Amino acid sequence: MSIKKTTLITGASGDIGKEIALQLASEGHQLWLHYHQNHAAIEKLKQQLTAEQVLGIIQADLSTPVGLDTFVQECPENISHYIHTSGQSYVGLFQDMSDAQMDQMLQLHVKAPWKIAQQLIPSMIQAKHGRIVLISSIWGEIGASCEVAYSSVKGAQNSFVKALAKELGPSQIYVNGVCPGLINTKMNHHLTEKDKQTLQEEIPLQRTGLPQDVAGAVGFLCQESTRYIQGEQIRVDGGWH
Repeated sequence: MSIKKTTLITGASGDIGKEIALQLASEGHQLWLHYHQNHAAIEKLKQQLTAEQVLGIIQADLSTPVGLDTFVQECPENISHYIHTSGQSYVGLFQDMSDAQMDQMLQLHVKAPWKIAQQLIPSMIQAKHGRIVLISSIWGEIGASCEVAYSSVKGAQNSFVKALAKELGPSQIYVNGVCPGLINTKMNHHLTEKDKQTLQEEIPLQRTGLPQDVAGAVGFLCQESTRYIQGEQIRVDGGWH
């Protein structure tokens, strides 16, 4: 008997979120798509999918308490797969961060997946089936200078994945993460071409990753053939670290 795949993707208007949506739709998932501001991108993504593949679209700012609460209230029931791709970086000296910037990073990267997962877990437990995948970062494992807060919240995501996997394993709910390295997305557009070339020389595969590379890892974790992988973070970094 085939398992129904009703999938929520946060940050679906981003470069990685879009590719994850296309990947999973091609593998039989029906999608709920979340976005914050980029309405044009979500509409373009919708046009690349069929009407049957898109169950609904939710707009919300997950980096604010009000936005997150609104989103949780609008969360559909009976989600089988939850993919959290929403995120933003902060590049700069740690001592220059304001309280507001700190709160925003914690809200978006830590509290948002906490509260969304809380909302979705009961129906997954009832179904004895579910998959949760967080898009983290290699910086959550090894840390990065001038990205201290980003590294911290990604480290928190990694710990969340490991702990929640142990808690939900008996209910046959799979919790894993994907840790990208240098990926060609808008988040890395602050890098100069010289910076990118220097970084690429450090990467054994000698190239910047593509959003499709991350989507491929998510698709892998959502397959029934990977039902003994639990609490893991898959690095998608070309062997960089």
